Amino acid sequence: MARELKNKPLVEAILEVRWQLQGTPPGPQVDPHYKLLLGRLFDRMHEDYPEYEQLPIANFPDEMVGHVVQHRFRVAASSWPLIQIGPGVFTVNSTADYRWQDFRPRVLSAIEMLYDAHPKVEDLKITNIILRYIDAVDFDYSTENIFIFLREKLKLNISLPSNLFSGSEVEDKPNDLIAQFSFRIGKPRGMINLRFATGQKQDRSALIWETTVVSLPDDLPEMPKGFAKWIDAAHELIDDWFFKMIEGELERWSNEQSIRDAVVTVPTAVKRMLIQNLGWTHEQAIETRLRLRAFEEDWDAPGMELYDD
Repeated sequence: MARELKNKPLVEAILEVRWQLQGTPPGPQVDPHYKLLLGRLFDRMHEDYPEYEQLPIANFPDEMVGHVVQHRFRVAASSWPLIQIGPGVFTVNSTADYRWQDFRPRVLSAIEMLYDAHPKVEDLKITNIILRYIDAVDFDYSTENIFIFLREKLKLNISLPSNLFSGSEVEDKPNDLIAQFSFRIGKPRGMINLRFATGQKQDRSALIWETTVVSLPDDLPEMPKGFAKWIDAAHELIDDWFFKMIEGELERWSNEQSIRDAVVTVPTAVKRMLIQNLGWTHEQAIETRLRLRAFEEDWDAPGMELYDD
């Protein structure tokens, strides 16, 4: 029986399945069955996911957007859970509505529909199965020390030698954080990844952390037959790690306080662009933010404004 928190810090739970595209990089890669698959999925999903959305990126040629979602099926307008599909990619997403007792049958049914709808299932060569949970808690980096928070609230001991700061004008309190850890696992076969990063939750500074189980080709179960065992084992591991990490004050706090969805923003010198206008999931926004942060200092350097146009 999955444990539940009254006010969970969950931003989003995501199952993602990817399959091989035809073509060899750097040439175009396409899914020759994609258009027909989309139409057949539409027929099968209409009853449980009647609200259909075509994302703006669907206007791009398929060979330019491999493994990027283009279409979305919701349970109701602007509501979750939802299912997304693009060339070579299929996701099931849940947010504040998430309960494992509901999410599990949804992902099992979604995978069944994917295989049932595919016009040539022998060409459906799965390359990745990913179960990802994204959580967020408020954290003020200007007044608090993230190293202390991680140690006391999440049992994670990260530190730098104290003599780096002694006798200098460098504060020992980080302004930002990006940290990632990966570990090999045997059940299910694959990797478990932990990622911690600075982000924003409802325009407030926050700690964002992701827990992901991923299986690549050498570790994949027999699909679709072995998927149920895979998802159960992946969830059991993530659930166990999550509750072990928040045990104590953070768990009590999550059962008492009101926690709202996270909104991840990327600092920019031009007009602010909302992630929903791009058709991104929270997971895609977080990943993009983490990748762009490394270029922020160079991009804001004097003289770089000539690239703004």
